[in-house]
Amino acid sequence: MIRAVVLISGRGSNLAALLAASLPVEFAAVISNRPQAEGLEHARRRGIPAIALDHRNYAERTAFDAELMRHIDAYRPDVVVLAGYMRILTEGFVAHYADRLVNIHPSLLPAFPGLDTHRRALAEGVKIHGCTVHFVTDRVDHGPIIAQAAVPVLSDDTEATLAQRVLAQEHRLYPMALRWLAEGRIEIVDGVARVSGEASQALLVPVSGPHGTPA
Repeated sequence: MIRAVVLISGRGSNLAALLAASLPVEFAAVISNRPQAEGLEHARRRGIPAIALDHRNYAERTAFDAELMRHIDAYRPDVVVLAGYMRILTEGFVAHYADRLVNIHPSLLPAFPGLDTHRRALAEGVKIHGCTVHFVTDRVDHGPIIAQAAVPVLSDDTEATLAQRVLAQEHRLYPMALRWLAEGRIEIVDGVARVSGEASQALLVPVSGPHGTPA
């Protein structure tokens, strides 16, 4: 059993997926930089401390991250989980949680770091898109890749349909990756994340129904 603090900024759908997955994880707290984030309710309904720390009250990013670290460290987490946390982290924050900070990103990294990933994927005409769970480093949306899920990009896809299909895989992938962490099955070797055992680090979703969703 490991202890985790989860950081969110919005509706918290990935948080909800993690909480529903019966993982060997004690979710010690959920913290949002947006007081009105809907995802805080997922924590409250489960009796998990839900903390709103408004970044707009801090003149500098470093000051906010220092306060955020103080709140996180009060719960002594083994891992800090970014689940739709929409702020760029300072180098000091990332260094403080080195090899304990994980994120899920809606693209097959290293392709399409940053925002608007689905729009950019469609504009580039890629045939496969997806999501990535990775350790966080001081390079935005980089770091050792733990696991990825891939979905087909269909000829009639819109940004909305592609985003919906990728999000469904995020909800499968993140609990799987966090379970591996809790079981102590992940190590970083020469900058590459390795999973021990027979686990595959990739999920492939075939086209089998409307817009590529399982029929």
